[in-house]
Amino acid sequence: MGRLYNKKMKKKSNKLTPFIEKMRFKYRVSVLNENTLEESWHIRLSRASVFVYVSAFLLFTFVLLTLLILNTPIANYLPGYGDDGNRPKIIQQSMLVDSLVQKNAMNDDYLYLIKQIVLGKVKPDSIRSLDSATIKEKAKTFVTRSDREKEFTEKFEDEEKYNLASIDSKPAEDMYVFFRPTKGVISSSFDSNNGHYGIYLITSPNESVVSVLEGTVLFASFTFDDGYVIQVQHQNNYISIYKNNTKLLKKVGERVKGGESIAVTGSSNGKKAGAQFYFELWKQGKPINPEDVIIF
Repeated sequence: MGRLYNKKMKKKSNKLTPFIEKMRFKYRVSVLNENTLEESWHIRLSRASVFVYVSAFLLFTFVLLTLLILNTPIANYLPGYGDDGNRPKIIQQSMLVDSLVQKNAMNDDYLYLIKQIVLGKVKPDSIRSLDSATIKEKAKTFVTRSDREKEFTEKFEDEEKYNLASIDSKPAEDMYVFFRPTKGVISSSFDSNNGHYGIYLITSPNESVVSVLEGTVLFASFTFDDGYVIQVQHQNNYISIYKNNTKLLKKVGERVKGGESIAVTGSSNGKKAGAQFYFELWKQGKPINPEDVIIF
């Protein structure tokens, strides 16, 4: 058995020897001068060395391309490489560009007006004296109802007096007009099943935050998780919560009107989605979908 095994190993080695010799055999590559036929440059390579050099070059190219894709914006041009996390950044940057364009247009109009004033092409506004007696007479004319208006009013009241369909059966609490808390685009909607009791908004830098209804400031302070937070207590047990603000304009106990500025949100340094403006609306201890009562 040992002899047979040795014979087989010798046969295999005999077959591999020519291949190994071919791989190790070196070739001389020369560059000759065409006129003098003198050798200008040469290199000696074997098949094994060519294989090693080519493999090393391919490996180096692969590593270089991988680093470029991971550390440069080139990855955004590859199909299918981008993810959903880029969408809020794109929206935020587009809103920022739009605001810059508007400010640039306003500055151009302002400079044009200044130029016209300096050149004397803009005439001063004429101020006419107002006669108080004439104003009072015109006011009486507008306030006094004509006979036709009186007739229409009496007829309308008689027709609607016993019309039950004209009576609004909804309570007064459903007739509240909610203000939009701030300008922006909704990036994440209300989902109470997953514990998401509010909405996220992508806003422009330094955007004003207003109270959705008239009420009293219930809480106003800085928190490590949600930045500057302010809560407002409204009538009929409504509570509105505003999170991830950059500055607060009201203090606890202050009375605010609907649409009045209470905070500032939006950062110009491009924070991530976790720092987007967050808004919640609660009624009698239950969360309400803000999109059901507010037009965004």
